[in-house]
Amino acid sequence: MEAFECIATRRSIRRFTEQPVPEEAVKKLLEAVRWAPSWANTQCWEIVVLKEKESKEKLAGMLSKNNPAGKGLMQAPVIFVVCCKKGVSGFKNGAAVTDRGDWYMFDAGIACQNLCLAAHALGLGTVHVGSFAHEAVDELLGLPGDVKSVEIIPVGYPAKEGKAPPRKELGEFCHLEKFGTNIYNPAPVKGS
Repeated sequence: MEAFECIATRRSIRRFTEQPVPEEAVKKLLEAVRWAPSWANTQCWEIVVLKEKESKEKLAGMLSKNNPAGKGLMQAPVIFVVCCKKGVSGFKNGAAVTDRGDWYMFDAGIACQNLCLAAHALGLGTVHVGSFAHEAVDELLGLPGDVKSVEIIPVGYPAKEGKAPPRKELGEFCHLEKFGTNIYNPAPVKGS
């Protein structure tokens, strides 16, 4: 699958078939994370892979109330919990390099998207899940104090095809030189 096609056709999948995900595919997804770019190549991510029903049940119980990913979490043959070590990304000699502080969320986002795009290219479905009791998940997974859970990604074969949600037009978010001067529509953007 060509890269732009993969980006444009990936959808959030919340329902999965019972078909198991081959171990070779799991390794390929972990390789996709491995090759994600990160701040100064710090590679601050840690991935916990869950396959056991009991682990998935406990994890599903830690999602926010009425989280639409809950049922899919139980159906997915494999769940990746993306975690990151704090105080590494965006730091030099123990001090934050920018006024934005720790960049672990940024690096985690790149790693998660690499995983999801690779899964789509393999015919698998995923969904980004971020609304859960992070401290409880950290405890469940036995994470050390400097490692925090960031995102849960259930992975499996889609039970149905996802639909594309509406997207903003380029003229709604692209600016030239400074905010309010639109690249694709020279009229000022509302609110600028």
